Amino acid sequence: MSLEVLSPGLLTTVQDLGRRGFRAFGMPLSGALDPFSLAVGNLVVGNSPGAAGLEVTLAGLGLAFRSERLVCVTGGDLSPRVNGRAIPCWEGVLLREGDVLTFGGAGPGGARCWVCVGGGIDTPPVMGSRSTYLRGKLGGYKGRRLERGDILPLGVPDILSPRGEGFAVPGELRQSSIEGPAVRVIPGPQEGHFTEEGIEVFYNSSYCIDPGSDRMGYRLQGPAVHHREGADIISDAVPWGAVQVPGNGLPIITMADGQTTGGYPKIAAAISADLGLLAAAAPGDSLSFRRCGLGEAAAASRTLKESLDRLRVLLAGYRSRPPRSVPKADRGALRLHFDGGSFDITWEIIGREGR
Repeated sequence: MSLEVLSPGLLTTVQDLGRRGFRAFGMPLSGALDPFSLAVGNLVVGNSPGAAGLEVTLAGLGLAFRSERLVCVTGGDLSPRVNGRAIPCWEGVLLREGDVLTFGGAGPGGARCWVCVGGGIDTPPVMGSRSTYLRGKLGGYKGRRLERGDILPLGVPDILSPRGEGFAVPGELRQSSIEGPAVRVIPGPQEGHFTEEGIEVFYNSSYCIDPGSDRMGYRLQGPAVHHREGADIISDAVPWGAVQVPGNGLPIITMADGQTTGGYPKIAAAISADLGLLAAAAPGDSLSFRRCGLGEAAAASRTLKESLDRLRVLLAGYRSRPPRSVPKADRGALRLHFDGGSFDITWEIIGREGR
């Protein structure tokens, strides 16, 4: 029960929902850059939301399946194909032994996708997580990006996993990508370190993601944000989504593999509900920032949780439906008990259209 990597693509790693509880020791969270999309895909294939899947960046991944598995690709549309035939994203697709899943390249909907497989990617957990932390060379598959010839072990799928074949996640429950998104942020703890003009520039400008950006952080190019008195502070905690501004005035958004502490002032922090918008962005894409309050941020997080709860209900109903193909008998009999009486009923089909 495994997958063989025929082509690793630009950057493909094993990721789950992250390595929690170790930030005090300098260990980043890591995990899927879009936790919601990974969780949705896992639910469709019958896994727990935090099971390990594959995070695919832009293009090039090719996988050979060595056993039958239900697969769901969420996130951006990177042109997934099975044996050369296009398959839909955000839908359960049953792959047989010997099938080959490939990705042609980024189209509408974002620069990354997540491949969830029934049973999950069963690499050894490190500190409670299978997520790959590239700079630390740990987790995932040998602590690195996938390479040609890698054999990825799979866990045992849920017995009802194949019943999710054909289930399509409703459009309103999908994480959508927006061109040039306005990422919602709450004011950072060092907002007072910036001039009023600098804060106005930050919220009223469009920034471009620098080609040197990665899972550790997005470096932005655009108008400089000016500090009041220098750009150094006593190092403190830096969460995922924090927007730091170094001495050159160009913001840096901390991502999943970002450092746990830093000495640059934080002007703002992206809300967790908008991390998917950042994950969908690629170098060269533009974005801007919109200030929001804690109430709006909490409401957005609740909406995502409610979406997952609704998805669970829809999936339960879909999996409990009668099998698609029910053998049709030409004749049969049954005994019906009704109102104290017993009735024998028989039937026979004496003609069938097309015979």
